[in-house]
Amino acid sequence: MRFLFCNLQSACAVALLATGFVFINATVIHAADSLDPTLPYQAAKSSPVTYDVDLSIVVTPPYHAHVLKVWLPVPPSDAGQEATAPSYSTFPLDVQPQIAAEPLFGNRFAYFEFTSPEGAQIIRQRYRVKTWELKWNLAAEKVRSVREWPATFDPYRRGESQGVQVDDRFRKLVAEIVPQSKGPLGDLSAVMHWASDHFEYDHHDASLRADAARMLDKHRGHCSDYHGFCAAMGRAMGYPTRVTYGINPFPKNSPSHCKLEAFLPPYGWVSFDVSETQRLVQQIRKDDKLSAAERDRLADAAVARLTRGFRDNTWFCLTRGTDYDLAPKASKRVPVVRTAYIEADGQPLPDPDPADPEKREFAWMSVHKYTADREVRYPFKDVKTLAPSP
Repeated sequence: MRFLFCNLQSACAVALLATGFVFINATVIHAADSLDPTLPYQAAKSSPVTYDVDLSIVVTPPYHAHVLKVWLPVPPSDAGQEATAPSYSTFPLDVQPQIAAEPLFGNRFAYFEFTSPEGAQIIRQRYRVKTWELKWNLAAEKVRSVREWPATFDPYRRGESQGVQVDDRFRKLVAEIVPQSKGPLGDLSAVMHWASDHFEYDHHDASLRADAARMLDKHRGHCSDYHGFCAAMGRAMGYPTRVTYGINPFPKNSPSHCKLEAFLPPYGWVSFDVSETQRLVQQIRKDDKLSAAERDRLADAAVARLTRGFRDNTWFCLTRGTDYDLAPKASKRVPVVRTAYIEADGQPLPDPDPADPEKREFAWMSVHKYTADREVRYPFKDVKTLAPSP
């Protein structure tokens, strides 16, 4: 590794290395031993909301199934949210869960195993979660490049067999979108803007698997596909990325929603919501009650909020990462876990999307109710949450 120390004596160079930073081509590089994927969120926290969560999974196993297995994510507590330990009940069979953490990302699951289930089974999960609005207020000039990432980041930089796939198609597209690097934040912002300009949100024609390759082929999908694609593009440029799945705790057909996260030193993991920002901008552009100047101002404010790093208090996290083994292990690695993962006799049951207007059959469904301790507004539909008028 070659280091350039501008007009420094060797003693000063040693002192710089001791601090955990080196200068390479006049850019501050965060030393590998000071990088940690478990670093808590380094965001400004505000506007906490506490939700009482009552979520049930209703499963209809195949006729005379021998063994029905269900994995429910256990919501984590971290710098962005605080969750109580869930309580569980099942009906009509009485099954007690086993709680275990998978080793790759540390996601925890409540595992239920039903023997010879006859007819539908209901699993009820209740807990309380307090979540904050998070703002990173990213400044491009403060985001440090990293020459060599430590091995602990390998799970967030790999090309996967499912989900966040990275191949020559992505590297070729990176060269077109980012012909010359503008730094980590500039490069990722260019990818997110390209996705907003070229992709169409579609619940019916979607993967539910964060399938980056499918999104590249079809140019349409839902949040999972948007963020799987952006994660793959980030990895093609060498940046650690991940898709985080969670819940929008308000009445909607499908409660699950995902975010993109990228590790940007010194800010650590930063959250971005590309698909919902695109939908908000489209809503603003179509609003005839707004003047042209107001539409421009609000659209610019929405995009600026995206690229500064933002996570709303109308979302909380359940799982992080893609393409991993469950605990206890399932019959195969999972691409993602949204609200549940379910198998009958070793075969996965189809993941439902109740927001798909053409879907009529489901192997399982979620039934959910959320009670907030105060009134909240969804910031990706309410323009009042954006910058005030000058």
